[in-house]
Amino acid sequence: MINKVEEPKKARLISAVVVSKKMEKTATVQIERVYMDKRVHKIVRVKKKLQVHDPANETKIGDVIEIYEGKPVSKTKFMYLHRIVAHSKFNVEDSEGF
Repeated sequence: MINKVEEPKKARLISAVVVSKKMEKTATVQIERVYMDKRVHKIVRVKKKLQVHDPANETKIGDVIEIYEGKPVSKTKFMYLHRIVAHSKFNVEDSEGF
């Protein structure tokens, strides 16, 4: 009999853009998925909004981040911030019109 050592599951990293930062330690992000529809032969874009746990409050609107799925923190929040890939080029808090 061969003893098999189970390796921990590697977290799947998803790239997303921060669209809202109105809550403490939470960021709302938008994930966009692009695929080819088999029946209609058309490129389809599907957008989904998720709540992400940001314990240090380090993200800003417009940042590109990597997130992964984990243990649920609340009813709607089960994704965690892994790292910030790119910071936003503009300061949204100072601008008017949003």
